[in-house]
Amino acid sequence: MVRDKVRFKHYSISTERTYTHWIKHYIFFHNKKHPIKMGKLLIEEFLTYLAVKKHVAPTTQNQAFSAILFLYKEVLGIDLTNENIQA
Repeated sequence: MVRDKVRFKHYSISTERTYTHWIKHYIFFHNKKHPIKMGKLLIEEFLTYLAVKKHVAPTTQNQAFSAILFLYKEVLGIDLTNENIQA
């Protein structure tokens, strides 16, 4: 579903690969829990893990955050703007 939506929106193949990578990583980090059952706290937990445990650069963390936001907004149709999440 993610790939289809990325292609529908005419994003680059590089963006498609990056977004699918981070979305998979996010889901596997939470033991394959469906994203609909996750929300703000689990997104923040994942982003904190990337920064603190994996020591990723801020731009990498923002890339992962963008992929997760894309998943929720464009693929699942869930608006997270009211949840006030910050990378």
